[in-house]
Amino acid sequence: MDLDLAQVRAFLATAEHLHFRRAAESLALTQQGLSKRIARLERELGVRLFDRGRAAVGLTAAGRCFLGPAREALAAGAAAVAAVREAVPPLRLDVWGHLFAPLRTVREALDAAPGPAVEVGQARDLATTAAALARGETTAGFGRYHDHGVSGADGGSGAAGPDGTDGRALAHRLVRLEPVDAVLRADHPLAARPFLRPVELAALRLVPPAAPGRLDFLSRFAERFGGRLLPGEANLGLDHLLERVRTVPDGFTLLPAELPVDPGAGLRAVPLLEPTPLYAWSLVWHRDRPHPGLPSLLEAFADAGVARRWLEYRPERDWLPEADAAQVAAQVVTRVAAVTRTT
Repeated sequence: MDLDLAQVRAFLATAEHLHFRRAAESLALTQQGLSKRIARLERELGVRLFDRGRAAVGLTAAGRCFLGPAREALAAGAAAVAAVREAVPPLRLDVWGHLFAPLRTVREALDAAPGPAVEVGQARDLATTAAALARGETTAGFGRYHDHGVSGADGGSGAAGPDGTDGRALAHRLVRLEPVDAVLRADHPLAARPFLRPVELAALRLVPPAAPGRLDFLSRFAERFGGRLLPGEANLGLDHLLERVRTVPDGFTLLPAELPVDPGAGLRAVPLLEPTPLYAWSLVWHRDRPHPGLPSLLEAFADAGVARRWLEYRPERDWLPEADAAQVAAQVVTRVAAVTRTT
């Protein structure tokens, strides 16, 4: 049989997400269109690749066998096209942290300066992106980086990655520090205040959008300022999170201050000061396989960061988790050293 790479791509997206709707969205397809591609592929192979249950989607034994060769086939197809065109393939940038709308920052950086051709994809979290970088399935990631330890301005790490990958193979760089607001019920006494100090939230319960184990920033916030982090539920989006806050009389959550979202009836967003918590956005890439367009991408984010003051951080005024603060300090030292070498 002649293997259709569009069908292979549909299979790989579904195998990654184990969810037909999310896989379809990652490929800019309708769910029906994705299902048809997979059905045709299964029919031509003569096997079922997925078990389709009401509650979950899983790979069959045949699907697991097909997974590795399918990745190799797709990579070979991309290499063949690039060789014929004699051009640098587009940089694949996978983003995570969708509740906080990471594409706002990506769009601003890419619009502000010419850079490489970029194809944006969706990742579940940092662990998924780290694994995709290790396998060569993507070339860079954008979201919140954590849990690897920090050493140096490019964030090389000596610890294992969140999925067991070798953390030393990954590099990362902070590109934006974004203030966060507290969102709480409008009928709570604290909601009437013009601003709040984070310690004033200690008596409240922090409502997470997902399992706390996947939410490093919220966990660090609760450890530093107090407050009980409630058990997470399935991440069903921002509306679901805000509805949860409405149902918890002493509940609150944290959202980026510049997120263009109205919390709606019954809720109020209150700025946090003294200190102002900052959410750190980073670019991540594979140290041993940098894409030729990576320097231009880093430059585009750096230019946007200078113009929009994305990396302003004053320890006496702002708060960052310890690893993020160390990364800011390391990047400052590196920039100073680079300037010294050129003068």
